[in-house]
Amino acid sequence: MLIAKVFRREELAQDLAEYCLLTALLLLIGLGVFIHLSGGIQAIWGNANSTLTSTHSSSHTTSGQAGH
Repeated sequence: MLIAKVFRREELAQDLAEYCLLTALLLLIGLGVFIHLSGGIQAIWGNANSTLTSTHSSSHTTSGQAGH
């Protein structure tokens, strides 16, 4: 009976260790995806920002000349 209890306890500890390893693996995969996508998102925001900045500066230039 004692051997069965010890075996059961070791089995539970092994299950817990496997769940921890699985969670760490999923975390690393998620982190890799996040890092990979963050470069693309930064590029999109950079392009949008430069487009808005250039449009804004050109609208001020044309509206300023139209008033004279």
